[in-house]
Amino acid sequence: MAFLYNQSSRYINLDLKEKELIDGGKHVLCAYIMKPKQGFGHMEVAAHFAAESSTGTNVEVCTTDDFTKSVDAIVYELSETDSGDYLMKIAYPLDLFDRNIIDGRAMMVSFLTLAIGNNQGMGDVEYAKLHDFYFPREYLQLFDGPARNIVDFWRILGRPLENGGMIVGTIIKPKLGLRPALFAEACYQFWLGGDFVKNDEPQGNQPFAPLKETMKAVSDAMKRAQDKTGEAKIFSANITADDPAEIIARGEYILEIFGENASHVAFLIDGYVAGPTAITTVRRNFPNQFLHYHRAGHGAVTSPQSKRGYTAFVLSKMARLLGASGIHTGTMGFGKMEGDPADKIMAYMLEREEAQGPYFKQKWYGFKATTPMISGGMNALRLPGFFNNLGHSNICQTSGGGAFGHIDGPTAGAISLRQAHEAWIKGIDLVEYAKGHKELARAFESFPQDADRLYPGWRDKLKTS
Repeated sequence: MAFLYNQSSRYINLDLKEKELIDGGKHVLCAYIMKPKQGFGHMEVAAHFAAESSTGTNVEVCTTDDFTKSVDAIVYELSETDSGDYLMKIAYPLDLFDRNIIDGRAMMVSFLTLAIGNNQGMGDVEYAKLHDFYFPREYLQLFDGPARNIVDFWRILGRPLENGGMIVGTIIKPKLGLRPALFAEACYQFWLGGDFVKNDEPQGNQPFAPLKETMKAVSDAMKRAQDKTGEAKIFSANITADDPAEIIARGEYILEIFGENASHVAFLIDGYVAGPTAITTVRRNFPNQFLHYHRAGHGAVTSPQSKRGYTAFVLSKMARLLGASGIHTGTMGFGKMEGDPADKIMAYMLEREEAQGPYFKQKWYGFKATTPMISGGMNALRLPGFFNNLGHSNICQTSGGGAFGHIDGPTAGAISLRQAHEAWIKGIDLVEYAKGHKELARAFESFPQDADRLYPGWRDKLKTS
């Protein structure tokens, strides 16, 4: 066995009870799946992991005193799993976490620095991935939480403010290469049948589509669509940038251009690549806008193939704390992206006042809900299965190919999505509903592979070739 300074007596206490830690309200709890490198003992590695995450290092240092030891992170559970890995739970005293000097608020970067900081690169750890965490009320209330959510979309659209149902949305495709006039026309055509258009995550201020020119065209398209349909429309504008000053400048410009329709604008931020700083910048500078958290790139650490980092569930939970109005949660196995029906617990943790995660039950103490944003290969035919799994349809759903891939174009594609939602709400079989709804019927012809897989015999029922 390789040599490792054994800190087990200080950083491990398996007599601690989780319920007592939760009742005490003075610890953040984290659950990891961990594997020691070959030649290292699991107890010593777990202790080293907790030490590196808090007050210790790999050797005894002379500057440690009794108070330092009082804020040690402690491993309180360490059990071997069926796969031979270890479930490792660590309790982090609240005093470990950094606070703002301007207002005493908490910061997600401090949590991440401890929970997945240097410990991810330690030489004695094969891997360790954060699967769940628990925040006590005292710490939870130091985070911003959402200022807006789907209820504000329903209000804009004139819907009921409870169970207002799916927001019919799209992503402008192709994701890059459209010049301003063509981009705005694509928005207009979808808005004739749908509610919500979002920038795809790479779209910003490219030379062929300057942001200022594009936003002017989109604002005009929104006005024309609203005049044509008599219905409100919503646009989610990407304002992601490295520099908070650039984020703010983009946001302020867009609100000015949209003018009387400024309340119809959401701001999209690539929250994984831009980080908590970008999310907080938008949350605090534009509290009246829906904060649309896009998670481009997250699969680098959250994918099941990745054994380090954290899961998509953890990412979503952090997003609600940071103040995301909505975050992409995947299609739970019903779209093109990897996922599983069990991923619905991610949506429940975002939406509910109290929800059970993989390892911890979290109370939110009045935090606004965060809206699940559903995209990635969805079309009208896939929606009923998704809704059945989730148990409701109070989501913002964005179909790119599912709208623009419709045989009759994006307006019909948008209407087909709306009709699929109506069928599910009414409890009517999708093929039966399609018999009286042309756009939905044509969706079967637009996506025949999905139709054959999900609705065998549909051709005979719809009498189509």
